[in-house]
Amino acid sequence: MRRRIADLHGRVNGNLKVEFTEEGLTSHAGMELLIRYVRWIGMNERIRYHLGSNLPGGDFGTVALCRTLLGLLIVGGRHLRHIGFLKGDPVFERFCGLKVLPTDRTLSNWLKDFRAKSVDALSRLNADLIAGFLSTYLTAKTLTFDIDGSVLPTGLKVGWAFRGYNPHHRKVPSYYPISACLAESGHVFRMKNRPGNVNDGKASLAFLRELFRQIKQTFDTGYELRFRMDGAYFKREVLQLVESRKARYALKVPFWRCLDLQGQIRGRKRWKRVQDDVAGFFTTVSVNSWGRKVRVCIFRKRVHHPTRKNYQLDLFDPDDGTWEYSAVATNLSLRARALWRFMCGRGAHEKAIGELKSGLALDSIPTDQYGANSAWQQLVVLAHNLLVNFQIETGAVQKPQTQKRTTLWVIERVRTLRFKIFNRAGRLVRPYGVTILRMSKNQQAKKTFLRIAENLAKAA
Repeated sequence: MRRRIADLHGRVNGNLKVEFTEEGLTSHAGMELLIRYVRWIGMNERIRYHLGSNLPGGDFGTVALCRTLLGLLIVGGRHLRHIGFLKGDPVFERFCGLKVLPTDRTLSNWLKDFRAKSVDALSRLNADLIAGFLSTYLTAKTLTFDIDGSVLPTGLKVGWAFRGYNPHHRKVPSYYPISACLAESGHVFRMKNRPGNVNDGKASLAFLRELFRQIKQTFDTGYELRFRMDGAYFKREVLQLVESRKARYALKVPFWRCLDLQGQIRGRKRWKRVQDDVAGFFTTVSVNSWGRKVRVCIFRKRVHHPTRKNYQLDLFDPDDGTWEYSAVATNLSLRARALWRFMCGRGAHEKAIGELKSGLALDSIPTDQYGANSAWQQLVVLAHNLLVNFQIETGAVQKPQTQKRTTLWVIERVRTLRFKIFNRAGRLVRPYGVTILRMSKNQQAKKTFLRIAENLAKAA
């Protein structure tokens, strides 16, 4: 039905008069759904169990301070000082379980109480949150873990921040946290903060041992474990550790001269088609310094731009076009096409890290102390995993498994969740002595809110 133009437009004659009041107004009405969810999963009890004996809570208590920081991250706060903009919001205070919110100084001092033991307790809280969920919802028999590091630039006076691997700002001190993402569910399974001057391959061994220990505690036996990593992890010790746990791997291989990958490419006459612009072949590479051989698949992809590593200039006639070469070491029994798609699935981990940085303030450095900043990173991961669980358990759409081994559900970004659910205006009223949350009458928002509320009621 067409409408008249006069029915579509509204006249604006001047500025509205602005008043600030305490009439129960909220900008985060959708957080009521998350309140119901964390109550259902027993979040308070989990926090007390893991952090209660490891960390002083002060006047506010450990549970309230932990939930305050989680809420701050979820609604979009990027710095501790942003807590001041949430004071007086009744639904946010309800999420924190407080009548008065702490100041940014209180939150900073609480974070500075974290030491290695309490940071590990926060990591165990994250593992506990994941384990209870995956034991119920994940039915896949193959688990794929993506391992990678990420650079977080810091200030000049931040503790344990050193100059190291920072390709864009080489003289800027940084942290270099390493993380493991479970591809099938989208959870950040484990994260550990590190100074910026470490080597991914050598420094990853302790992290991988802790990861295997967490996997054993989380899952029953019978799962096939697969690991995807980049060229920094192509180390003899890493391969030996993964193989000793009877796991499968696919690692990018650096084009070291001692491996003579260029010579194998130069001598190759026939390439097996992988897709329209990609071809590859399997070969065996001898690593003399390791005293072993590695099964490697070499790929080439036709591109229409100059590459940073122009190997083709020494190998082919320029008239053949421009190629980008890559090599993958693996003990998987996959063909070249399946292996190429499997490695392409690593991009989901990079998107997850980007989501943590842009959506949940992983790249913010709240204090100048290493323990406090490590705790902040664990809280960011905890907020991410909480939102993943929340979406799946309240009706996220399932999707079929593919050769890329990405998530089995459609997981929305946190900024989308804020726009659609969490950051919606409302008012708390008590017309008959019962507190009611009123929101604007938007049919699409109402439908989404009621669907989630109904799924939570069924699950409870």
